Amino acid sequence: MNFDKKITFTRVGILLLAFLGLIDAVYLSSEHIKGLIPPCTNIVFLDCGRVLQSRWASIFGVPVAFIGVFHYFIEFVVALLLVLKDRGILRRILVFFSLVGLLGSTYLMFIQFVVIRSICLYCTLSAFLSLMIFVITWKFFEKERKEECIKITHLIYKYMAKRILFLFNADFIHEAAVSFGAFLSRFRVARDALDFFYFIEDRTLYQNILGMHFDNPVGLSAGFDYDAKLTQVLPSLSFGFMTVGTITNLAYEGNPKPRLGRLPKSRSLMVNKGFKSIGTDEIIKRLAGIDFEIPVGISVGRSNSGLLNTHRKSVDDIMSSFKKLDKANLNNAYYELNISCPNLINSMNVDFYDPNSLDGLLSSLDELQLSKPIFVKMPIDKKDAEVIDMLKVISSHKIAGVIFGNLQKDRNHPSLVQEEVKRFKAGSFSGKPTWQRSNELISLAYKNFGKRFVVIGTGGIFNARDAYEKIKRGASLVQLITGMVFEGPQLISQINLGLVELLKKDGFKKVEQAVGIYNK
Repeated sequence: MNFDKKITFTRVGILLLAFLGLIDAVYLSSEHIKGLIPPCTNIVFLDCGRVLQSRWASIFGVPVAFIGVFHYFIEFVVALLLVLKDRGILRRILVFFSLVGLLGSTYLMFIQFVVIRSICLYCTLSAFLSLMIFVITWKFFEKERKEECIKITHLIYKYMAKRILFLFNADFIHEAAVSFGAFLSRFRVARDALDFFYFIEDRTLYQNILGMHFDNPVGLSAGFDYDAKLTQVLPSLSFGFMTVGTITNLAYEGNPKPRLGRLPKSRSLMVNKGFKSIGTDEIIKRLAGIDFEIPVGISVGRSNSGLLNTHRKSVDDIMSSFKKLDKANLNNAYYELNISCPNLINSMNVDFYDPNSLDGLLSSLDELQLSKPIFVKMPIDKKDAEVIDMLKVISSHKIAGVIFGNLQKDRNHPSLVQEEVKRFKAGSFSGKPTWQRSNELISLAYKNFGKRFVVIGTGGIFNARDAYEKIKRGASLVQLITGMVFEGPQLISQINLGLVELLKKDGFKKVEQAVGIYNK
């Protein structure tokens, strides 16, 4: 059976099931109006009269049978229209009503079994028909099913879950979320369930970059999964790639708390982790022998130690991590070199922003002759001329791309609400305060080095239009964390769905066609 025939058969099947449900509901409604009880064998658990005459047979004074007539009539009409002409809005309506029908039938069957302790054959038939419509609809209308699940999750997160989560300490919630994700990753059935509801795949979003295949351009930034616990579960949330870390050669428990804080009005997070890491050796043990469904990168930075008080010591420390990782032969796809964390000990005395210092660091990295692509995580607080000087140095070394950018250090930045900033004595800021400058630097890098570097954009992505803006400025890939905290775990799926529509609207058949379009 070819695909078109299969879809047509599905729609006709739903139409017939809805028609049977409508007949059943009309019959029960007619008997209710006449004051009659349908014939139903009165043995043990089977008693239509007991069910239909119970107080549960009406909801707010409206007989359940009447509600059934309305419900099945809507499904029948929508299914009929779908048979005549396929329209996305009709599929979405059917997906929604099939879910409502399933939930309603489940509730009523529970009442029959547990509360009334009798079963009505006609009600049970209706529940079976609702179940069949739900199963068929949710199996064959995949795109619409996922769109509805994503919308429902977004509403639940926005109006319920986020309000509860934001009552608790941000550090605690972050650790709990990572632990919960790690727990889910242990079970194939859990990952499959997330796939069923949230995984978005569209060939429009496919890219092959530096020998790596990306199902979509949306990735998780370094700084969330710094202990490499989520590599197996994130693909099911529709991430196209992810970065572990930032990891460091020496273990570090993190800066004094609070390490995270929320700034809702600024749409930002205060970040003061200072490269919290279990150390390169432990990360290698955790990732050894693991295969990944998506490209996984490892972000490497300088250990947060007061002993690393010179450039030479810092370079040696970073090189130690890369040597260990290279020797371990893990299945990660790429590396990130994070030179831009603003929350480290001795960060005022030891940095790699000066071209000479940066050149020395990258020369040492060149000598390792790593076989996997390396991206440099860049700061956003430097002037254009300084960034250009850094990019010139980077372009002379074996670096595949750059990431713009890291946290906002300026506590007086106009995007920050000062009453929120004053709650935190230390730390820098993610989210919307990084948005404008990140975008400017993406354009700057693409205009001047677009043929030399792959550019990854991060900072302030809260929806598909935000991601698309960075892509059109020159980012082949985008990364996020803060947007997911404020918008919910379904955000990645929402962005991917939105990108498909935005690309189609602009006439692009592939996402790569939109990369840097502002500058072409």
